Amino acid sequence: MKNVLQRLLAGELNVDEAEAELRRVQLDELGGRARLDFGRPGRRGLPEVVLAAGKAPADVARLAVALATAQGQACLSRLTTEHHAAVEAAAGQAGLEVIPYGGAAARVRRPGFEPAFGGGRVAVVTAGTSDLDAAEEVRMLVEACGHQARLEADIGVAGLHRLLGPLAELMAWDADVLVVAAGMDGVLPGVVAGLVDQPVIGLPVSTGYGAGGEGQAALLTMLQSCSTGLTLVNIDNGVGAGAAAVLIAARAAAARRKRPGPARPRSAAAAPRR
Repeated sequence: MKNVLQRLLAGELNVDEAEAELRRVQLDELGGRARLDFGRPGRRGLPEVVLAAGKAPADVARLAVALATAQGQACLSRLTTEHHAAVEAAAGQAGLEVIPYGGAAARVRRPGFEPAFGGGRVAVVTAGTSDLDAAEEVRMLVEACGHQARLEADIGVAGLHRLLGPLAELMAWDADVLVVAAGMDGVLPGVVAGLVDQPVIGLPVSTGYGAGGEGQAALLTMLQSCSTGLTLVNIDNGVGAGAAAVLIAARAAAARRKRPGPARPRSAAAAPRR
């Protein structure tokens, strides 16, 4: 939008041309099948995420290439093997690169493109390795928005002693917000929320079996948590948890920039991934 306004002031566009470009920035249509919201990052500070489930692989690939070409990157969730293959092929033909996040999410990016540095820090914790696909959606959103993500996996309550060391490291890292993913009984987010003073977002995951399988028990446990202040998203909604974490981290980073003192170095972004 700023680019269009600058070109209007410079006389490179007339009023009608500028209006047409601004309309395109807000919304674009691909073959009458999908309308891409190019203005969402400017409005909300969040990218549009293409949900692959229910879409043909070729359509997902076209959407990914269109977004990445126009904005530098495209975020994709719930990819199947067929979706991955179509996206890889289309991205390769367009000169784009594909960054996988777990087995079901990916970011398509123009070579050399980097989102503006946001300055926020988001910690992502999983109870087990079965929770990683949902957690990787969170990490995708965080990194697509220019914030730092640190992922610690497999530290659930079945061996509660495993939590203490990684959690202490995340506190020393000074995370702005924590996203805690858990299936089965879904206890870990409440435990973490009872130990830290940062916002905690619970992410129930559809790992489990029996009466509370498919994430229902995890969701209800988090809703009934005794840890005050715990918030949560729906089952397997890593994109929603990531979006909420980005908004919190962005506000925290903006507040830091207004305060005097040294800024966090970007080199601190390096984080172990498990």
